Amino acid sequence: MAYSEKVLDHFYNPRNVGVIKGASGMGKVNDSACGDIIRLYVQIENEVVVDAKFQAYGSPATIAVSSVASEIIKDKKLEELLQITKKQIKEELGELPQTKTYAYDLAVEAIYESVLDYERKLKGEKKPRKKQIRKSKKQDK
Repeated sequence: MAYSEKVLDHFYNPRNVGVIKGASGMGKVNDSACGDIIRLYVQIENEVVVDAKFQAYGSPATIAVSSVASEIIKDKKLEELLQITKKQIKEELGELPQTKTYAYDLAVEAIYESVLDYERKLKGEKKPRKKQIRKSKKQDK
């Protein structure tokens, strides 16, 4: 299966690439098997994501999925972020080759990690908490 036009568009013209200095939260995830990395930065005001940016290293799938995820989370409330699933990202972006579907999971985990980082900062914690990410692989396949 080749990449769709929409996947290629998000790969060649990714939306929201960059860093938010002083971000409210940042989720960093990687796939140790292939080396792909996503850093997702969120700026939150009044419990709503007002800006999102990402940095990604990896396959066209990982970059495209990161781009779509950064669009999906804008203007969402915190509780809505924790409800985002790989199915939603897949519906927005479209199908990926079977060997690249891990990218959906990476994006969802980056979203959850950014929320955990935001909550940690609110509590004044200096060390990251242990990962308590809800694994999206177990839901909506």
